[in-house]
Amino acid sequence: MFHNLFGKNYARKYWLKKTQSSVMQDFLNQPYVSRRKLIKETDIISLDIETTGLDSKKDRIVSIGLVQISLLGIKLDSCWHQIIKTNKGLPEKSVVIHNITDDETAAGITIEEAITELLKRLKGKVVLVHNANIEQGFINEVCQKLYHTDFVMRVIDTQVLAKRSFDRKGYTYKPTELRLFNLRKKYKLPVYKAHNALLDALATAELFLAMVPAISANDKARLSDFLS
Repeated sequence: MFHNLFGKNYARKYWLKKTQSSVMQDFLNQPYVSRRKLIKETDIISLDIETTGLDSKKDRIVSIGLVQISLLGIKLDSCWHQIIKTNKGLPEKSVVIHNITDDETAAGITIEEAITELLKRLKGKVVLVHNANIEQGFINEVCQKLYHTDFVMRVIDTQVLAKRSFDRKGYTYKPTELRLFNLRKKYKLPVYKAHNALLDALATAELFLAMVPAISANDKARLSDFLS
């Protein structure tokens, strides 16, 4: 991807010139939030998706959930959760994880409707996820199929932040310790039911806010201190 070589802002401008999609033009036309902006003044969207598997090339998004963080507080009135319509039955192994049924997906909205709304909500914000490879991989795949355009954003990844913290302290850890709900235990956050897109987005938002003071003990922390 272009952002790996030249940076995400270069990629944003490249795809803005190249895309023929009005949806992507609107999304990409918004300049990125400055890396120098104070984190306490940065609008962040905590995002999670549930899928039928881990392969973005063959698996599908079945639900999307998000919530906004503003002034380092969670805006509960910004919560958004959508189940994605599909004409195919869901694999039993994925239903066991996310508990979304075929009846629910039959009554959902199309992936195009969902991604259009998602991009509107993400425009001009910074996205927060836990294990960015999943969300970025699946959303990028959908954007390529629908708009022939890459999905590029500034990203904060709580898994990456945790790994940086462990490495900085010389702490030996198992990969399982980097999982969202194990990290929440470390920060003494309440236990939520896993694998609901909105609850996981809320869980990630709370974890991030618990991590902020450990990363910067004053009010001068900047977005660049948190970006992946």
